[in-house]
Amino acid sequence: MTTYVLVHGAWGGPHAFRRVRPLLRAAGHEVFTPGLTGVGERVHLASPQVTLRTHVQDVVHHVLYEALTDVVLLGFSYGGMVVTGALEHIADRVRDLVYLDAFVPGDGDSLFSLTGAPPPGPAAIGSPWLVPPPDRAFEDPAVAAFAAVRRTPHPVGCFSEPVRLSRPLEEFPFRRTYIRATGDPGAPASAVFDAAAARARDSDAWRHREIATTHMVADNRPEELAELLLELD
Repeated sequence: MTTYVLVHGAWGGPHAFRRVRPLLRAAGHEVFTPGLTGVGERVHLASPQVTLRTHVQDVVHHVLYEALTDVVLLGFSYGGMVVTGALEHIADRVRDLVYLDAFVPGDGDSLFSLTGAPPPGPAAIGSPWLVPPPDRAFEDPAVAAFAAVRRTPHPVGCFSEPVRLSRPLEEFPFRRTYIRATGDPGAPASAVFDAAAARARDSDAWRHREIATTHMVADNRPEELAELLLELD
């Protein structure tokens, strides 16, 4: 039996994996999908104090309180920032690290720095602290309708705070996999995801996989994603 911990992306929530969870469980595995503070089902906890560190703690505490070990830890999109930051605390509990069309930061990288966005200045009293969700492409209109009303604004501190990582990812003993969605090459952050996929494709320390769909992989192709994850056993 494998234990999967699937971490959702920005503006989302654990419901992003609602079609993947039953497939992995039907194959005899455990699946955990921690929610991140201030977005999705935990939107009622949103505040200017929510940062990347908050979300790292959400995942770390979930793993520790559930006493999970030998984990397949997956980060989707912004979730790649979160799972990378979590390694400083739970790397010894990770068997496989999977980036699903995700950011792959190094020490000191933030989402803003990876995308080339200008760093925000000091927050003034009353300045905006929520980033509205961008439009996303889905293959099924019914899935799009379900997801659209559940996409919530995201605290900006999560995008500006840098990741802390004591050593390069390739030096950790777990296995690394990058899964690239190839169906919408012009989508936001495509260049960043392409660079991360190339890093995996060109390295013996990584496995590289592709799914021909848009960025919202778990919503669009749950069966294909589950099959790729089951390959890791």
